[in-house]
Amino acid sequence: MWGAMVRDERWMLALVCVCYLTVVYITSRGLIAAPRFRLLETRIRDCRTRAAVLAGTEPGDSGRAASLAALSSRLDELELGRTVVWRLVRGSWVVAIPLSKLAAAWRALHSAERRLLQLETPVERAASVESARLALLAAQRPGDADLAARLAAHPPESPQTQALLLAVTELLHQREDSEAEHEYEQQRIALWLALTGLGVLLLVGLALGHTTTMLLGALGGFLSPVIGAMRSQRHSSWGVLVLAPVGGALAATGGLLLIRMLADPQLGVLGEVFLENSWNAPDRPVAMATALLFGFSGNLFSRLALTATGQIATPPDPAQPQ
Repeated sequence: MWGAMVRDERWMLALVCVCYLTVVYITSRGLIAAPRFRLLETRIRDCRTRAAVLAGTEPGDSGRAASLAALSSRLDELELGRTVVWRLVRGSWVVAIPLSKLAAAWRALHSAERRLLQLETPVERAASVESARLALLAAQRPGDADLAARLAAHPPESPQTQALLLAVTELLHQREDSEAEHEYEQQRIALWLALTGLGVLLLVGLALGHTTTMLLGALGGFLSPVIGAMRSQRHSSWGVLVLAPVGGALAATGGLLLIRMLADPQLGVLGEVFLENSWNAPDRPVAMATALLFGFSGNLFSRLALTATGQIATPPDPAQPQ
């Protein structure tokens, strides 16, 4: 009977890991990448509309028509998904948008938008100059105020202003791309850690058990960002939200093991109550509450790990008998 219970707990742990893996996948593709891709689609349609309007301003200019045709072809490639994979499996409602291709698609779109600047009418160019000037003033980075003043120093139709407008627009696009790529990189790191952590949890659960400890630690890891957001209304990144339950489960398992070591009579750092309610008895209320606390507070695990490290690294007192 005990063996059947152990097998049931391990199957339950495996099922939980598979379900959370599905949650991670849907989060990555449907909740992180999909909104960014929808914004990309909107910007592509805006560029296509601007190109169609510009095509009718000077119909006799062959060079202008060739530039607009090349630009429309590039926008077709973006919209048809040759740069960004967009697939919606309607039977299972699973979306597939890789984060790795979104950054490249945004860079291609920004390049197309800069090409449109070179084909704008004088009225549109004046509006673009003012928009770039306001964006520089709002950014408040070193040198932005000087660039904004230089944009306003000459008429919008002058060659100096046109060249400076392209340079400023490229600078703003580079900033936007760099920030987006940094955000994607942080999300990819968090997703990789979450996937690796799920594998570690599954291996530890199959080898050592402690399914209850892991589940309570995951619950604590889930509650930590939720309560933090409710109390302070602060912004929580997707990486933290995805990684928190996995990290909480691992911290709870390792924390109970550290408590058992520090409560050992040969060390005597913690009291006897922790010796009887830790690694060897994970189903007791004190042990379960401790696992929940470890999952909720990563600082608690860090402090306990530092305490254990200090106990191991402290050299023995030669005055004490061996």
